[in-house]
Amino acid sequence: MFVLSIKTTMKEFTILLLAVLSTILGNAQVRITGTVKDTRGHIIIGASVSVKDSYDGGVSDSTGRFSFKTTEKGQQVIVAANVGYKTVEIPVTIGADSVSVAFSLKEEISELKAVTVTAGSFEAGDRKKAATVLSSLDVYTTGGANADITAVVKTLPGAQQVGEQEGLFVRGGAGYEAKQFIDGTLVNNPFSASVPDIASRGRFAPSLFKGTIFSTGGYSALYGQALSSALIMESIDLPERSEITASISSVFLGLGMQQLSKDKKASWGGNYGYTNLLPYFSIVKQKPDYFAMPQFHSADANFRIKTKSGIVKYYTTFSNMDLGLRRPNIDDPTLKNAFGLNNSNWYNNLSWRESLGRGWKMNMGIGFSTDRNGITQQIQDASDKTVVTGLNWIDSANFRLYTQSDLSQVKLVLDKRISGISVIRFGGEYQYFYSKSRYNGYQTLLVDHFKSLFAEADLYITNDLAAKAGVRFEHSSLINKMNMAPRISLAYKTGNGGQMSIAYGGFYQKPENSYLYATRNFGYTKATHYIVNYIKNTALQTFRAEVFYKKYNNLVKTYPAYNNDGSGDAKGFELFWRDKKTIKGLDYWLSYSWLDTRRNFLNYPQSLQPTFAANHTASLVVKKFYPKINTGFNFTYSFATGRPYYNMRLNAGKYEIADQGKTINYNNLGFSFNYLTSLGKAYAVLVGSVTNVFNSKQVFGYNYSHDGTRKDAITPPAPQFFFLGVFLSWGVDRRQDAINNNL
Repeated sequence: MFVLSIKTTMKEFTILLLAVLSTILGNAQVRITGTVKDTRGHIIIGASVSVKDSYDGGVSDSTGRFSFKTTEKGQQVIVAANVGYKTVEIPVTIGADSVSVAFSLKEEISELKAVTVTAGSFEAGDRKKAATVLSSLDVYTTGGANADITAVVKTLPGAQQVGEQEGLFVRGGAGYEAKQFIDGTLVNNPFSASVPDIASRGRFAPSLFKGTIFSTGGYSALYGQALSSALIMESIDLPERSEITASISSVFLGLGMQQLSKDKKASWGGNYGYTNLLPYFSIVKQKPDYFAMPQFHSADANFRIKTKSGIVKYYTTFSNMDLGLRRPNIDDPTLKNAFGLNNSNWYNNLSWRESLGRGWKMNMGIGFSTDRNGITQQIQDASDKTVVTGLNWIDSANFRLYTQSDLSQVKLVLDKRISGISVIRFGGEYQYFYSKSRYNGYQTLLVDHFKSLFAEADLYITNDLAAKAGVRFEHSSLINKMNMAPRISLAYKTGNGGQMSIAYGGFYQKPENSYLYATRNFGYTKATHYIVNYIKNTALQTFRAEVFYKKYNNLVKTYPAYNNDGSGDAKGFELFWRDKKTIKGLDYWLSYSWLDTRRNFLNYPQSLQPTFAANHTASLVVKKFYPKINTGFNFTYSFATGRPYYNMRLNAGKYEIADQGKTINYNNLGFSFNYLTSLGKAYAVLVGSVTNVFNSKQVFGYNYSHDGTRKDAITPPAPQFFFLGVFLSWGVDRRQDAINNNL
């Protein structure tokens, strides 16, 4: 009985103790409640809320509310955190009563989520999301482009289908209004030497670059001296591994190598190529009569060295070409114009990219190039003998011309991260231009010390709103003029993968040397760009729409005097659609441009649509790879409405239009295939291509006789171009690149 009493007493004591403790603890706990929203008032689900340095806390529910109890007392800090938002701390005093806290979290700006400014390819953040980007494989596998970067760029919106001269003609701009840059520095002669009425290829192989950005307007303040467009190319860093390459085709032979160090921190390499069109022209007849078959020698070398937190890259290339051709003289069909050309070009580019710490980065570029042309033209008779007719308008075509164009340059850009991913960058460049011309013994020389300073900022207000603002100052000693070009753009994210951008900017350019040889009494030509853009991006699809207006001021006039009294404008809209999703293994893009442009420049008697501008241009590029047969088939169809042509004649001291019209519509279907195989220990790609598959008639304009009675169409040297070649590599399987890109 005694034992039972003790047990009963202990049981009652335990119950009593638990009751007392429960009362004490219940009185000590305080409930913390509240809400978690973002700065725009939207609820945030799953945010973690807790008392700092304690285990007491909770999570916001589907309504953004949270509730939990705590035993902490006095001055405390309540913390709210969620992925993608900045953590917020709010001090509170915890007493006996419950506490209510309302959190407003600011979205954390990140490179993965932030909007990018895409109008005219202003790049803010990741440049690859800011503009139409071409990989080297895109260039190689575009039907009929024959691995020419410029030919592929012409399939994108904004570019014109001009086939009688080299250059990119963008949004109503002449070919010289588009400039090319490699690793930030200007390329002075990006195309092979010019031949009258025949467009030449670009000098650089697509494999040199890891990305090519085509800016149709509104480009960054880091670049200048281009009224219409910038083609910005970034060279590869280190190769994947050492390799040897060889190529043999219907027009050229090539051999190259790349050597990667064992620690994969340095590489060096070089290539040599020889082109001779004699075998090809003996099979495919050409319209001109070539008395010196076109042949080209090219060689390049490179080295790349990784530094502590950056990379140094050097690239050099040398090329030489020689050709001669005869065409009928337009004033007298019994005579011929015999044109001869020898060109040599040497290009050098040294770049250094380095992270300096504490948010600082440096990009430096040094370049040197020289381009020399020896050109002769003779009037010849039926037996190919030089003749003098006594008629000035015929005999003036007898000439000898030597030109030399050198460019030395240095450019420095410093970046500083100022807040989050917002960046300010600034720097300057110096360019020394040396241009010499000797025409029939008469020599002229142009020397220009060209200097520029620039600054711009990428400002990310939120992940959905970003801005870029910049300004560029330039001075040319040749014309002794200075300019200031402000540029600004905004981008706003409209939804998942969608965003809108607007851009405004001023762009200046010196007149071409051909005018400066006559007089230096010029100012800068100017274009002002206004752009509105919408883009919708997913992993495998891209839709892009853009409208623009471009105002030209101070264009060059050549009559009645050389001056800057010219003007003009251009407006239009563009569409672009790329799809790798709808049909498995099929990659295609479709582009369309509508352009309305007029100019009063050169010897134009009034404001006219320029001869290099078509109102409607469209391209369809289709690529399909079949893994079972290791073969890809590529088609490119390009269309453009006719371009205007004019016969300007001087009459009574005034130019008038003696004849005008529009060419026939331009049609071109290009095709190529690439078959992946192996030959012994070599990986091999067999490539074949043809331009103008349907043999469509193409007319680019007309040449007129002195009195206007004769009119000859400007057409391609041959209706079609055929290519067949095999590319071999030892060390790197280039075949797999093609397969992965198309799956």
